[in-house]
Amino acid sequence: MNTLERLLSRPVAKPYRSSSLSTPHEKPHLDENGHLDFSPSDIENPKNWSPLRRWYITLVTVLLVVNATLASSSPSGTLTGISTAFDVSLEACGLVITLFLLGYCFGPLVWAPLSEFYGRRWVFYASFLSYIAFNFLCAFAPTFAALLVGRFLCGTFASAPLSNAPGVLADIWGPVERGNAMAVFAVMTFVGPALGPVISGFLELKEDWRWNFYVLLWFGGATAVLMFTIPETLAPVVLVNKARRIRAMRMPGFEEVKAPVEATDRTLGGIFKVALTRPWKILFDTISFMVAVYLSVVYMLLYMLFTIYPIVFQQKRGWNSGVGQLPLIGTIIGACLGGALIFFNSKRDQRKLDAGHRGRAEDRLPVAMVGGVLFPVSMFCFAWMANFNSIHWIVPTVAGGFLATSILLIFVAYLNYLTDTYLMFAASAVAANTIARSAAGAAAPLFTQYMFEALGVGGGGSLIAGVGVLLAPVPFIFYKYGEPIRIKSKFAPTDERKPEPTESSSRDEEARKECAGSEGGVSSVGSYHHEHTYINEGVGFDHVARPDDERDKDAGQLDGMDVAGPRFEKDLEKGEP
Repeated sequence: MNTLERLLSRPVAKPYRSSSLSTPHEKPHLDENGHLDFSPSDIENPKNWSPLRRWYITLVTVLLVVNATLASSSPSGTLTGISTAFDVSLEACGLVITLFLLGYCFGPLVWAPLSEFYGRRWVFYASFLSYIAFNFLCAFAPTFAALLVGRFLCGTFASAPLSNAPGVLADIWGPVERGNAMAVFAVMTFVGPALGPVISGFLELKEDWRWNFYVLLWFGGATAVLMFTIPETLAPVVLVNKARRIRAMRMPGFEEVKAPVEATDRTLGGIFKVALTRPWKILFDTISFMVAVYLSVVYMLLYMLFTIYPIVFQQKRGWNSGVGQLPLIGTIIGACLGGALIFFNSKRDQRKLDAGHRGRAEDRLPVAMVGGVLFPVSMFCFAWMANFNSIHWIVPTVAGGFLATSILLIFVAYLNYLTDTYLMFAASAVAANTIARSAAGAAAPLFTQYMFEALGVGGGGSLIAGVGVLLAPVPFIFYKYGEPIRIKSKFAPTDERKPEPTESSSRDEEARKECAGSEGGVSSVGSYHHEHTYINEGVGFDHVARPDDERDKDAGQLDGMDVAGPRFEKDLEKGEP
């Protein structure tokens, strides 16, 4: 393993030179428990790397995500070709998208624990190379069954970048800069699915359906080359590598120095036990359940659009499979507009913070309120403007752009709300939400055609808009009553149960105050301070959850995202919730 790591480290875009690392004349920095830790200006700390290096890592990581999201929807532009080649119905061909999204349901439950145990790099290497390998199966599938198997496995392995990329951004960015990085991530997760049908639609005009997978292979191969330049970013793993190097150097007094993780008795089985059970418990918590319902409907619509747009612009207007997908570019523009609104909202929150405002988790919800109102309005407008060919095509395209804006606002706001509500359990809450909405999205291609044939474009769109109207009050209700609901939840730590002040909690409070002045922004994951204190990012939320809380015995473990102290690893191995 060490030899292979040295080999792979040579092409890695290292943020430091070996000569810059600790020498025998420099004493390693230890924490209060005598374990190896980063010094304040440690060049090996991922958060101390140069902004240029961190932006490079961010962009490469986002490219991995774009591969996954592009592959999820791209076959929708070639369903007719697949249907003809294998002599199956168009409805059956929808399974190539459904099974890919079902892979999203299972993959994160495996990749998140593995990335915590082995580090980000190794999971990216194994999962993305496997994704490329199974894309070969899709491209050269001799039967329809082989294509479906390949798509499911592709989705399972492609889900690793989706589940672990936010963790990479949390590894390398502090609370001040992370907003911009997460905004780029959020927008690109929307751009990929929208671009897929456009590319495959034009390919079907000139080539056969297999060329769609050839393009995915080329794109994946080029991204894989860049992937090998990503250094390890998970701080506990970086500390393990540093501790091994120091022990090999035989530094006097540090011959047996250990990283915090090495001093624990954690096991991969213990991590998996928690990762496979806790998300289901959190899913049925009040806030988590309602958010899952809302985002499942929105995510279902997102993948319904890849069937709705061909109905509107190809079947009704007679456009070809390439030009008929071009209006999806309007949704990309709408997603970018949503990202811009998030940036604007972050600046506004920063001004409130500077004025002395003490935030709460519900401060995330005004963005969801705007998106929740815009969602049914834009859906209704899109449906009835698209229902009549006499209306210029730009009108439903613009309405679709605003629909994309509403979807992005809802997603970002609710994922942030989940994070700020469940704190150290945020990764489990987001994992449960991911499973629920991926299952909903997987079902979309199977019934959308039938639904719009029976109800018409106007009627089908009105039904979706009606569901949006029923869900629109949810952020308003949570904004008013969310805090009492959180107090009653055993998974949502609040100020109601704070432990007695200790020397450690005093340090934690100081750390929290340092972060309280940071700029708010898009954040789908929380930050985990290296002293094992969860620091909630965003708009200066004034509660810090301590692992000593009686309700949260293993609160020190940020599910699948980071590593806790020794005592909490014992709880983790026991699988306590």
